[in-house]
Amino acid sequence: MTSYDSYGTPTKPDTNCRTCTDFKFWSKQQRQMFQKTTDNKNAAKSGAGDSNDNSLPREDCPLDKSKLGQSTWGLLHTMAAVYSDNPTDNQKSDIKTFFDVFSRLYPCEYCAKDFRKDLRENPVKVDSQHEFSQWLCQFHNRVNAKLGKAQFDCSKVNERWRDGWLDGSCD
Repeated sequence: MTSYDSYGTPTKPDTNCRTCTDFKFWSKQQRQMFQKTTDNKNAAKSGAGDSNDNSLPREDCPLDKSKLGQSTWGLLHTMAAVYSDNPTDNQKSDIKTFFDVFSRLYPCEYCAKDFRKDLRENPVKVDSQHEFSQWLCQFHNRVNAKLGKAQFDCSKVNERWRDGWLDGSCD
């Protein structure tokens, strides 16, 4: 059974789940398992596979924890960017339901657990596009703080996710 620290991060990664493990750790473990198999099958070729230890992963591999997180934040911020300025009661309810369900189905177990905890402490705000995008930006910044990453200037959230940078670099 995996144990968790105060941030919901496992103290020992679940090595059976690539989504729960960063790619470098998972890849190293897979190479070691492959090497053992190769060694056992043919002792004369015990050095096989070493030349690929530093190669980059293929682009069509399953998402690791980092890529999953980046893709998830992209989806969530884009949802907030296109959210209505004057949402209906149904739209508000749908977003709240989405976050509730999403926090239970997210494929990284300890991320999902932390997500649910944060949602309890900081319920989603959905009364307007501005409110929702600001709430999500602050949510993302809390996660970044836990991971030791830089904070994003939430005053630029729509420039980043909806309108494009003012310098025209997204045009």
